Amino acid sequence: MGFAAFTFIAIFLLIASGGLIIFYREALIQRVAQVVMPRPQQTGLKDTIQQTGAALSGVMQQFERVVPKSQADVSVVQQRLIRAGYRKEAAVNYFYGAKVLVPIILSLVVFASGIGHSNPFFAYLIALGLGFLLPDFWLSNRITARQNAIRRGLPDVLDLLVICIEAGLSLDQATFRSAEELETAHPAICDELSLVVLEQRAGCPRADSWKHFAERTNVDVVRNLVSVLAQTEKFGTSIAKTLRIHSDTLRTQRRQKVEEQAAKTTVKLVFPLVLFIFPSLFLVTLGPAAIIVMENFAKYFNH
Repeated sequence: MGFAAFTFIAIFLLIASGGLIIFYREALIQRVAQVVMPRPQQTGLKDTIQQTGAALSGVMQQFERVVPKSQADVSVVQQRLIRAGYRKEAAVNYFYGAKVLVPIILSLVVFASGIGHSNPFFAYLIALGLGFLLPDFWLSNRITARQNAIRRGLPDVLDLLVICIEAGLSLDQATFRSAEELETAHPAICDELSLVVLEQRAGCPRADSWKHFAERTNVDVVRNLVSVLAQTEKFGTSIAKTLRIHSDTLRTQRRQKVEEQAAKTTVKLVFPLVLFIFPSLFLVTLGPAAIIVMENFAKYFNH
């Protein structure tokens, strides 16, 4: 009996092992490979970037405490950062931290290069003042670049909105589809449209979402678009027809602006001509005559 029981148990274990090997072969191979050749756990690039950003945020937060500021100033800076496309809370810390860190770096550059040996007070004063104002200049440049990108991308977005609306989609669905399709070509305006869609999904009225879009960007053509959409919704006119007309108007305005800039080039070329070309012409044409006159005067006075 004991031998029969042992044989039964052995056969049962063999069958169970064979079933596990057949049905869970890949999982067993992975586990055995992990035990035989253990690999060190590697953090992904995204995790590394997040950890680095958190560390930099902590460092910048220590620097930004040095700058005296009021709540109104912080609100204005946060609004400017939003217009530049930086919506995270740490962006304010980075900005004020840069206002402390950049002057220190410029002062170190002045000290290392030896520029301030002749007049150290004036050199360090310029370095500190310029370093304090450089983040503001950079932020203004970023806001202008983003606003120009939104102006360039708005006609294409309106064309796609018209196509989606004429295909049977509502304005909200057309906005979502347009933001999704044109994200690679026009990332700035598609990012703002994605926020419009998120606000509408959160329960915000459509008119208020588009008004927030105009306030965030502070672009004149966007404000005009929001006004047109509000009037269209109020009077019940065709949205597709209104958007098509508005898109054609924007392209006409862009073409007129380019023509205006091209007409101004003739006036702007006067200054390079006066400063660089005319002195060279005067030197080539009047230089030999001046040399001859000087030589004649020298001979006359020597006699």
